[in-house]
Amino acid sequence: MMDLLRIFRIFCRFRISAYIGAKFLPKTLYFIIKIGELFTPKKQSKNFGEALSSALKEMGPVYIKFGQSLSARPDLIGEEVASYLISLQDQLPPFNASIARVILEQELGKKIDDVFLSFNDEPIAAASVAQVHKAKLKNGADVAVKILRPNIAVEYERDIKLLYFLSNLVAHILPKKYERFKARELVDLFNTSMQIELDLRLEAAAAEEMRGNFNESVYIPEIYWDYTSGRSLVSEWIDGISVYDKKALIKAGLNLDDIAAKLAVMFFNQAFRDGFFHADLHPGNVLITKEGQVALVDFGIMGRLRGKDRFAIAEILYALLQNDYIRVAEIHIEVGYVPEDTNIFLFAQSCRVVCQPIINQSACDISIGKLLEALLEMAVSFNMKPQHQLFLLQKTIIVLEGIGKTLDPDINMWKLAEPWIKKWAGKNISPEAKLLRLIKGFLKKLV
Repeated sequence: MMDLLRIFRIFCRFRISAYIGAKFLPKTLYFIIKIGELFTPKKQSKNFGEALSSALKEMGPVYIKFGQSLSARPDLIGEEVASYLISLQDQLPPFNASIARVILEQELGKKIDDVFLSFNDEPIAAASVAQVHKAKLKNGADVAVKILRPNIAVEYERDIKLLYFLSNLVAHILPKKYERFKARELVDLFNTSMQIELDLRLEAAAAEEMRGNFNESVYIPEIYWDYTSGRSLVSEWIDGISVYDKKALIKAGLNLDDIAAKLAVMFFNQAFRDGFFHADLHPGNVLITKEGQVALVDFGIMGRLRGKDRFAIAEILYALLQNDYIRVAEIHIEVGYVPEDTNIFLFAQSCRVVCQPIINQSACDISIGKLLEALLEMAVSFNMKPQHQLFLLQKTIIVLEGIGKTLDPDINMWKLAEPWIKKWAGKNISPEAKLLRLIKGFLKKLV
């Protein structure tokens, strides 16, 4: 009850009701909120996105993470609000080094000095769920040590219960025409992703899987499983330059076009070859080694696409770039993104309306992320079923394209990777490839 009252006060302070409006809320609830606002000092905000992101920051770490999760759904909350939520900084003051040492020793079952030659008490990063320290193992290897915040699991259990309560409340009070918000499903998806972040063994497993997918083409840190548990993760330390630090990359004599092409091929491999992609490409998580190799760290937030989705999205993008909007509509119906009785010609025309302005731009300005965003938002109006994995893919592509523009505003990373993408498309979405997949699927059903 106290937590609910605290959230109520925060929402009153930022005048969230002014942005939501009376039409979304029952009259009694709206009246109670307005009374609460009379007795709560106002905090000024420019717009709803700023007010909501500020409120979530004040509510605490779990709500910050939930806001970041919501940012992947611009179709529900609007692009402007999503842009504020995506920029929510997942940074908190570090917790005391003595507490970090106690947690680590509990997880290791040994004294720190029995495992490490050195352990830096000052963390290199402190986020809402965990913080990271640099250390050196007895064998001389430099490692990153990630440690969960004390009591974060208890705090999460408390907050997720409240989020479920609020989602059920929202589902109950929203008018029927806003059913597509599906608040309960949004919390379910958030809960699933947080289970991975709160058990560092699952993050270690994600890193291991991606390391196996890439071998040596992308550098993924080695996991030291002997020292990894639910609350601590020890992995190889990677020296590199943040991909966002253009000046440092140039100073190191690295080729920016080459890096952009490698990033595009890396992500295309992750999403369309493997169906398993890194979905948290912030500045500290994408490094470039002195040899020019792309290195990834922090595998707490990952995206996964089923085979059906991988090939469908690849073929949709291919058809869009060929201006074949009827085929785009057919694929949406074939894979079940929109209902079978959807008017295929109206859907195709609607696709052309939202996508053609993007496709008509010059080659260096075409954004695959914006193209996918426009398509997904339009499909929602045709009763597209919730496709969270596709929105996460779109959000990650937007971030990746932003990295490309940071490296060089005049390059298009997809254009640089075009030879590889064409080769993949010829092998995987050609009529022969699709026929082969159909045959394989049929044979599996017979077994």
